[in-house]
Amino acid sequence: MNIKMFFRKVLKTACIVFYRVINVVLPLKKNRIVIASSLGKSYSGNPKALYETIVSHGLDKVYECIWFYEKKRFDIPGNNIQVKYGRLKYLYYMATASFWIFDARCPMFIKKRKNVSYLQTWHGTPLKKLALDMDNVYMAGERSIEEYKENFRKNAASWDYLISQNPFSTEVFRRAFCYKGEVLETGYPRNDVLFRKNNDKDIEEIKRSIGIPADKKVILYAPTWRDDEASGIGKYHFSTALNVGKMYEAFGKDMVMIIKYHYLVEDNTDWSVYGDFVYVFDQSIDISQLYLVSDILITDYSSVMFDYSLLGRPMYFYCYDIEKYKNILRGFYFDFENMSPGPISKTTEELIEDIESERHMKYEEKYNEFRRMYNPWDCADSSAMVLRRLLGTGKDMVKI
Repeated sequence: MNIKMFFRKVLKTACIVFYRVINVVLPLKKNRIVIASSLGKSYSGNPKALYETIVSHGLDKVYECIWFYEKKRFDIPGNNIQVKYGRLKYLYYMATASFWIFDARCPMFIKKRKNVSYLQTWHGTPLKKLALDMDNVYMAGERSIEEYKENFRKNAASWDYLISQNPFSTEVFRRAFCYKGEVLETGYPRNDVLFRKNNDKDIEEIKRSIGIPADKKVILYAPTWRDDEASGIGKYHFSTALNVGKMYEAFGKDMVMIIKYHYLVEDNTDWSVYGDFVYVFDQSIDISQLYLVSDILITDYSSVMFDYSLLGRPMYFYCYDIEKYKNILRGFYFDFENMSPGPISKTTEELIEDIESERHMKYEEKYNEFRRMYNPWDCADSSAMVLRRLLGTGKDMVKI
């Protein structure tokens, strides 16, 4: 072990000791809420939707809202304090907040105190197997499947509330997380906006704000990450066999393509060779905005399919590595190849042919069944329903 690594280890140990002390001796602040999305990597998803509902009802003047960020502060509305993830202030606020709102697991050394309410929003309906249902683990930083499962079990035991998008998720989450707490069967807060802003005026405004041309159709390409292609602990390469050059040749005249990385993915690809055909957005752009401006979705095994289906727009599945992903990396909860709400292609040429021939139209019956099964609870008011349960409705609370 070199000197630099030694001092990092000593510093980390000191921080954990500091946290454990203040976690016992400092009083809880009853109106303090800590919030993070994607481990501080973004301002997005269910935490964002819940926070903005807090702001819209003036509750940011009643509650002290602390947002955690990983690299740079977010441009967010309302009264809030922003604190860098993992630093001493982060530990202080974690030790003293009465409400936690997160969509990913906390570090193992973080311990929830008595009288703290922990809302785990999670980040999507699962196709790929999760946690205790997994047979193997290939993620960087995980030493064995047994340790991974035990850590997950301990972490989930601290959750007080868990949001579910549908009955299928409720069943999977309880088993895969060994979760015994309360499940809020409300649909996802992040999807409220898909009901409220799915209109021409709002879509045109979003396009203007993010720089997408108004006169072209939009393809959204949003693949998931691959467990075995890590660039570091908690960081993954952008992995795809999609030939973007061929997509450009086929669709560049009338369409543009948005590429949206998963929050765990870091990539430095130079897309400028495709001119104004490819647009790439980092974690500062909430994917719900990209759903709204896009005309079709291309994905693979990502949970984006469950949210996007609310819009009723065409979905195509580019699954070049489906056998490996299904049989080695993760495994699926249902027969994806037979239940897919859109055509599955394994090569760029097949994908182009599927899009050009509008093959999605042959999947109308499967698409409708998919929506009935996975979107029964999503609505325009999921955020309010969740916050009423989390914050309570006592006489001192502002109504939501």
